[in-house]
Amino acid sequence: MRLTTRGRYTVTAMLDLALRPADQTITLSEIAARQTISIAYLEQLFSKLKRNQLVTSVRGANGGYKLARSADTITVLEIIEAVNESVDATRCDHQGNCQNGAMCLTHDLWHGLSAHIENYLSSITLADLINRENVQTVAIRQSSHDDLAHFHVTGTH
Repeated sequence: MRLTTRGRYTVTAMLDLALRPADQTITLSEIAARQTISIAYLEQLFSKLKRNQLVTSVRGANGGYKLARSADTITVLEIIEAVNESVDATRCDHQGNCQNGAMCLTHDLWHGLSAHIENYLSSITLADLINRENVQTVAIRQSSHDDLAHFHVTGTH
């Protein structure tokens, strides 16, 4: 099992969205700037998130994205699976045909690990992550960078 950049970036972007007021929409360019993820990549990810009903989009001058549901009902596993990531540690996608069509010696070990990972990630919601001290510290730092960047660009607060 290897969680790719796609899964990591998607969880990061969803957490960024969850940290904002629920009644506000956030543009992908805002997320891209805060999280240093390309807008083109975010567009691909958010298309899948929208298709899986984890985010909604609003068009227009005040357009952007917001969570489709409350942060306490969206799990990390749902987010990862929405972008076609897997937490399967087996080489056979749980099929048991890992070694020339037959089960390998360590199939049950990797299958068990996959189950633990799934259980762990399905037990953590975006709200759980928001409440973590490190997340709050990073969010404050990123927010202050946004304010500073806005000040430098516009000359206003």
